[in-house]
Amino acid sequence: MHELNRQIINHYQGGFPIVERPFAEMAKQLNSNENEMIDSIRNMLSDKTLSRFGPLFNAGCLGGGLTLAAMSVAEQDFDRVTDQVNSLAEVAHNYRREHNLNMWFVIATETTDGIGDTISTIQSMTGLKVYNFPKIREFYVGLWLELDDQGKVSTRSFESSRQQVGEIDGLDREIIRSSQAGLALVPTPFTEIAHLLNCDAETVIARFVRMLDSGIIRRVGVVPNHYQLGLRANGMSVWNVNDDQLERLGEKIGQLDFVSHCYQRPRCEPIWSYNLFAMVHGHHHDEVHSKVQQISTMLGKACQQHEVLFSSAILKKSGLRLVA
Repeated sequence: MHELNRQIINHYQGGFPIVERPFAEMAKQLNSNENEMIDSIRNMLSDKTLSRFGPLFNAGCLGGGLTLAAMSVAEQDFDRVTDQVNSLAEVAHNYRREHNLNMWFVIATETTDGIGDTISTIQSMTGLKVYNFPKIREFYVGLWLELDDQGKVSTRSFESSRQQVGEIDGLDREIIRSSQAGLALVPTPFTEIAHLLNCDAETVIARFVRMLDSGIIRRVGVVPNHYQLGLRANGMSVWNVNDDQLERLGEKIGQLDFVSHCYQRPRCEPIWSYNLFAMVHGHHHDEVHSKVQQISTMLGKACQQHEVLFSSAILKKSGLRLVA
């Protein structure tokens, strides 16, 4: 990997400068120049080293609906059901996982009522039961990838978004709509947004800063493609934890460097006994299992059982579009 690309990934998964000429500011810090910064990010997006570039929004702050859902799909129906589910704009990420519940997808809607409507639509289209696992509590969201000078990737956690929920107004929603697919790769990306919205760059920059400070934006920066960089084992570890100890233990698990997402979600007996979800990434399955064993040791007798659902295919990954 080109050294500048490595430096961009290591330094700018968050903390992208919210200033008029942000790439010039990055260039100062990395001893480069503005055009080279823009070209490097563009090239990494093109070759899939990066999944995206721009702001990552906290969906819980935007007033819509968001949930994780799953289905059990027979092998002979899998392609048909995949096409049906993926055809809905409300479905963002969709993964095939190694489990009886073998299709897992994220639903994001403009209103909270939209979740139920979308689930009903999917059940009508497919003829299959959809199991709904909405977030009850968020313990941690975030994963920072570090590349050494040989290009080997490791993981660490970073400061999670602030938990106070900020309010958004009409202009904020327009800014979100204009930037949720990513920032323009031009010297003045915030000016580009301002031109679209018929306002000034100073206002857009101020709104970005405020949304970062309030937690509406989790972070702004590059999003590395962990599959492309070598973390090809993606294990959703799920745990049946004693309810009276879940909050304390969930906070601890969320602080582990190798956990990217950690949530409390509802059980759905008798098909699903798990109330703690922790996403674990590794170079291979054995590495993930080793990390899961660390979690098991931490949970101890507070956990009755667990499983690891490895993803075997990415069926859809369009990113959340929470503002139409």
